[in-house]
Amino acid sequence: MNAHIDAVMLVGFGAPTRPADIRPFLDNLLRGRPIPRERYEEVVRHYETLGGGSPYNELTMRQANALRDRLAREGIEIPVALGMRNWEPYVIHAMRELSRAGARRVLGFVLAAHRCEASWDRYLETVRAAQEQLGSDAPEFVYPEPWHTHPKFIEAVAARTRDALARLAPGDAARAHLLFTAHSIPVAMAEKCAYADEVAESARLVAKALSRENWSLAFQSRSGSPRERWLEPDIAEALRSLGQNAVVVIPIGFLCDHLEVLYDLDVAAREVAVEAGIVMERAGTVGDHPAFIEMIASHVASHRRA
Repeated sequence: MNAHIDAVMLVGFGAPTRPADIRPFLDNLLRGRPIPRERYEEVVRHYETLGGGSPYNELTMRQANALRDRLAREGIEIPVALGMRNWEPYVIHAMRELSRAGARRVLGFVLAAHRCEASWDRYLETVRAAQEQLGSDAPEFVYPEPWHTHPKFIEAVAARTRDALARLAPGDAARAHLLFTAHSIPVAMAEKCAYADEVAESARLVAKALSRENWSLAFQSRSGSPRERWLEPDIAEALRSLGQNAVVVIPIGFLCDHLEVLYDLDVAAREVAVEAGIVMERAGTVGDHPAFIEMIASHVASHRRA
């Protein structure tokens, strides 16, 4: 087997794209894990508020297409696949297509900048399960080193933040607080990994790139038992305690728009900001920003040379 990679798979979360998919998606996501029925129905209503689905799959496909185009411009012609953990196109289907195309060593790029059991380990386990299912036909997978401090990732987040600042009135932009946010996880999980430190490090570097000292970090979208401790402060609490009249919320823990951004920030957090008399702008996620795609391409190129 060659040492270098001969294909790439972006590995994402997956999301429902139409109303009929919402409950099957949630049932698949939960896989029998107990969740209060009222919470389940609440999430259904959130998806319905967004029109009955999420743009996550489409936006992630744009990332894959942008990466394919970028690699082609650099003379790297290899398959770029997209595999989802929780919805179509599933990892197993993408892996099977790569195998049919002759891929034997794949760079798996998990679409999460900050690593914990929920954002990293479970994705690698999904890949391993698919490999076991395919047996001897399954390609080998390798993964990049942590990239939450990569200059191009920081550049992309900083650029999206500048765009948000530019949407504020000049006076508000000058004094606006930068409030970085990422998905909360249970404290017990956080104690076993560097997730919280990685999020804070990314935020610090973006603030430094923007020459802004007025910033803080919050967490969002917790979904566990109220008896379980999760990372805090929650974004609603953080907004209420700011004492600022302008804030830019930066979803640094999310790479493209989906429910946790479009509802939890653009609807729920914005309502809190309005009640608190705060002018709020939300920075875009990195999505297919050229700097972010360039970063992924650099990882592909380095693994091609391995």
